[in-house]
Amino acid sequence: MADCIFCKIAGHEIDAKLVHETDELTAFHDLNPQAPVHIIIVPKKHIVRLSQAAPEDVLLLGKMQYAAREIAEKLGVAENFRLVANNGRKAGQSVDHLHYHLLAGRKMNWPPG
Repeated sequence: MADCIFCKIAGHEIDAKLVHETDELTAFHDLNPQAPVHIIIVPKKHIVRLSQAAPEDVLLLGKMQYAAREIAEKLGVAENFRLVANNGRKAGQSVDHLHYHLLAGRKMNWPPG
């Protein structure tokens, strides 16, 4: 999508502090962190939200989850982190591009909100 900020970051049109990148995924520090560690993990393929993922996206979704594990390990938070995917505006999704928030570095409360 030409106007999608996450597509532009994944395509290196907009600078971001990258922490992980593959042919299919990009991960970067959130500009408005909600925890000491707050990483955004996005697929390079534009998928609006998790509920719009197609059967052919299953492997990509698994790679996103595994990337979260690798990133958490690289950042030293592998034993305690939260992985969040907001689906739709009422769930808190503010960018219409599927993404996971990897949050760590503080105690996470439950329920989250």
